[in-house]
Amino acid sequence: MTDVRLRPGDPAPDFTLTTDTGGTLSLSALRGRKVILYAYPAAMTRGCTTEACDFRDSLASLQAAGYEVVGISPDQPDKLAAFRERDGLTFPLASDPDRKVLTAYGAWGEKTSYGRTVTGVIRSTFVIDEQQTIVEALYNVKATGHVARLRRDLGLE
Repeated sequence: MTDVRLRPGDPAPDFTLTTDTGGTLSLSALRGRKVILYAYPAAMTRGCTTEACDFRDSLASLQAAGYEVVGISPDQPDKLAAFRERDGLTFPLASDPDRKVLTAYGAWGEKTSYGRTVTGVIRSTFVIDEQQTIVEALYNVKATGHVARLRRDLGLE
């Protein structure tokens, strides 16, 4: 569990994780680019599919505005590859099975699910600037409509 909550101006925690393609992705390798890092509980579930497809469908406009999109979950790379294939996802999905990166970002901890308190991935989105500083840290976001709201907040609508 974590009490970490990142705020605008905080340095974005660096990471190197295995992706859905079997390669690795490091935040430091994206230095000089704006990054939208979003944390989701589980590949191939209804809410996570909705959110991933919304990012997929908005990817061209996000990339045109200079943003790279990266999804992160505790799923293993083979499950992420199946998710990418099934839903035609066109951005990297990073695997964090030990939840160290999710914890560093404050996206792992206690949350309410169907009226019960459970420990798991807190659906979150982080906007990171070219110097790897947090611009926005959004916790407990809803899967549906979140990407449209994010696009509005970034002035892309």
